[in-house]
Amino acid sequence: MAGKYEIFADEAGGYRFRLKASNGDIAVNSETYKTRTSLDQGLERFRKNAATDKVKDLTQGP
Repeated sequence: MAGKYEIFADEAGGYRFRLKASNGDIAVNSETYKTRTSLDQGLERFRKNAATDKVKDLTQGP
């Protein structure tokens, strides 16, 4: 089973999403969005950017 995104309201009354791995562990927690529309836009940007296979290893020298 692949991971899944969950959308939820946080304690401050905002909206957040998280990505849960197939084993149930939370892999990503988003920032708080004030509106559902801004959350939807942020989630779409995240999903688009997460589809890249590029990884920059910052532990290696220049």
